Amino acid sequence: MTHPKATPPAQGAETSGDSYLPDHGNGGYRVRHYDLDLDYRIGPNRLSARARITAAATQSLSRFSLDLVGFRVSRVLVDSRPARFTRYGHKLRVKPARALAAGAEFVVEVRYVGNPQPLGGPWGDIGWDELTDGALVASQPVGAPSWFPCNDHPADKATYRIAVTTSSPYTVLVTGYLAGRGRQASTTTWVYERPEPSSTYLMSVQIGQYVDVELAGGPVPQRAAAPARLREAARYDFGRQRAMMDMAQRLFGPYPFGGYQVVVTDDELDDPIEAQGMSVFGANHVDGLRTHERLVVHELAHQWFGNCLSVADWRHIWLNEGFATYVEWLWSEESGGPPAAELARRWHAEIGGEPADIRIADPGVPGLFDRRVYKRGALTLHALRHRVGDGTFFALLKDWVATHRHGTVTTEGFTALAAEHAGVDLGTFFTTWLDDPALPDLPR
Repeated sequence: MTHPKATPPAQGAETSGDSYLPDHGNGGYRVRHYDLDLDYRIGPNRLSARARITAAATQSLSRFSLDLVGFRVSRVLVDSRPARFTRYGHKLRVKPARALAAGAEFVVEVRYVGNPQPLGGPWGDIGWDELTDGALVASQPVGAPSWFPCNDHPADKATYRIAVTTSSPYTVLVTGYLAGRGRQASTTTWVYERPEPSSTYLMSVQIGQYVDVELAGGPVPQRAAAPARLREAARYDFGRQRAMMDMAQRLFGPYPFGGYQVVVTDDELDDPIEAQGMSVFGANHVDGLRTHERLVVHELAHQWFGNCLSVADWRHIWLNEGFATYVEWLWSEESGGPPAAELARRWHAEIGGEPADIRIADPGVPGLFDRRVYKRGALTLHALRHRVGDGTFFALLKDWVATHRHGTVTTEGFTALAAEHAGVDLGTFFTTWLDDPALPDLPR
């Protein structure tokens, strides 16, 4: 099935124009900055918050909407003036006292309180979730409105300041740089800033009783936060992350953020969680044996492919997951494991036995996180590497990252750049690998 391409949303529309998830995200404006003050009570799971959102109108607006699920909204201001607002589904509808002119910058302030809950859906529980002792945020793809009002679409990237106040025994980690911390009686306020543009689903808050583990110093500080009982196991399991970082920077260019934070929760998680400058693992992913090392490098790879470079529309998801999967194979080869060519042969045989009913460049909502998007996406890159040669292939990846640094990307943009680097028409190649459901033969 072919899905329509994203179309620009109408004035004030409660749609992003995304071809897969149009109900998430909104039209008529672009967010520039989120400023969030969160006061979280862990026991009762109670969040009291103030959000200040700086945005620019892309057209004249007599109304607009934000994505927000649950909570009681007590006040909405637009440019310091009270605004009318209503709730409908996961939309907060706002009518400012004065219409906003096209191109005008405006500030929305929202006060809200309630018990944050993850959103249920085809991908399980997504968003702000309670741990046995603490909380975590896992927002991909649509969980951000479970904890703050936003324009919830990956292409609307913005900067952030997030302050979280909670009980002092707990550590708070947010996807950003720690800008300040202050204690007041029994609570501590942690302030983080995220100066690089980030998609809403990549912003995360992690709260737990953690100890700090240094993984690597130098130009890119790398740290882990883990329960005390898992300190040494985490130190070992993430012990080769410095070498992974060195490989990734050699192949794809400089690390795009100022540091990298790993969080290991005291609870088990189905899968690790990707966030901007951060990756979150469950206790079940840490055993002191490096059993899950492929996941460690996969999540690190997302800092380039998925976070620095974010998809312009959810149908391009293979640009995140296929690339991160291929980095797993590159690391295996780098670290003395099976070479990428052998892993490509294994996975080609594995998914070759599955139904040929998915198009990698347009997998559909049910196929958004299908393992074939991951593995056949990686196979596409391996076949491209074989087709154009290592020199051209890795020069292409460096150029891809540099050209779109902190921006948004599409499949069409990647295939065009690949053809430019190869100096030949690659249309048939990409049609075969990305658009045709039948799995092509693997080059030998």
